[in-house]
Amino acid sequence: MLRELLRLIGVYKLYEKWLERTIRKREIPSHIALIMDGNRRWARERGLYPWDGHRIGAEKVDELLQWCIDLGVKVITLFALSTENLRRPKQELEEIFNLLKEKSIQYLRDERIYKHGIRIRVIGRKNLLPEDVRESLEKLEKATENHDKLYVNLAIAYGGRSEIVDAAKSIARDVILGKIRVEDIDEELIEKYLYTADLPNHEPDMIVRTSGEERISNFLLWQSAYSELVFLDVYWPEFRKIDLMRAIRIYQSRSRRMGV
Repeated sequence: MLRELLRLIGVYKLYEKWLERTIRKREIPSHIALIMDGNRRWARERGLYPWDGHRIGAEKVDELLQWCIDLGVKVITLFALSTENLRRPKQELEEIFNLLKEKSIQYLRDERIYKHGIRIRVIGRKNLLPEDVRESLEKLEKATENHDKLYVNLAIAYGGRSEIVDAAKSIARDVILGKIRVEDIDEELIEKYLYTADLPNHEPDMIVRTSGEERISNFLLWQSAYSELVFLDVYWPEFRKIDLMRAIRIYQSRSRRMGV
């Protein structure tokens, strides 16, 4: 049994090295967005509480950061908590909120954040979060606001439709105030009012969803118009570096014509 396990580990390592050499020969996507799905199902299949899945999933983000640093990815956007998720059972939400605070404190102390110039931002309706959670996240945003090597966006209390509604309201206010004219409204102007406006590359090159579901579930609706979609049949807590590299390899195999 042990010998077979060691053999499988060796095969896995060889495949991982081969896959990494293969994807490095072509362009690595600059902006990768991930719908981290499957935490609750992973936990349920193991007889655990839903929040146990969320906790293991949050630890997986720690690994993901290192993988993206190693591969030279410039922007990561993670769908962590949707506006729809805020209707989940009270105890589950409390566990999620506690986890968000814990991770905020952890990343404030994580040397990688400063060594690699990682800027962390929250995109979404932060006003819907408990005050203590919002304050913890804002401390992390403030501490990293001048970093510009790797941008990490946490979509929390986020919904793609809500983002567009918020942009429309802001544009309407500026029209009333005389800051812009109705004639000035075009795609480029609308993009300036989205949550992702100040990113160097606000449109994901690739959106990856785990768990086997094949939909984007109200995620980056405007920004994803020309994103490559990759769906993987693996729960987020089980996501491995080879899964990320497999997704990149799929992305590299496609011809991105952008409608041309």
